[in-house]
Amino acid sequence: MHPEPAPHPPAIRAAQVHQPAPFPPAATAPAPLVPLQPDQVPAVASIVLPDGRIVTGYAVHPAQPEPVAMKPAVSRAAVNIALGGIGFAAVCGGLFLLTAFIAALTAFITQLIILAAVIFGGFIAVQVLGASGHRGATTVNIRKAVIKRNHFHG
Repeated sequence: MHPEPAPHPPAIRAAQVHQPAPFPPAATAPAPLVPLQPDQVPAVASIVLPDGRIVTGYAVHPAQPEPVAMKPAVSRAAVNIALGGIGFAAVCGGLFLLTAFIAALTAFITQLIILAAVIFGGFIAVQVLGASGHRGATTVNIRKAVIKRNHFHG
């Protein structure tokens, strides 16, 4: 059992191109007419293959991809993070100035209190220590008082 030899391929003939006439439109349902410019009407071509089959169709142009929307060079998240950092730095600078002002005000009030204490303390010291002599002093004699039955006898 030997396999039968394969038949010889038919002689390759040159491909013949025919331009068929288009079919007339159907009478029952007229298709809407779309005006086309003569240069936009697609060409219909028929090709006769070497084995005798006829292929008819339109020329297919490669599909153009949809234009992609341009993406920004920097993402929105990066911009938001940068703006947040700038805002945070501005707030920190303001808080630093506020704390510096409060510290300076506290130091100023402390110095005023110390100055008032020194002046008032000096005034009291002069009053107490300046009257140490007997000049113009008043002498008070204390006697023994007798209190009998809620009456003072002095």
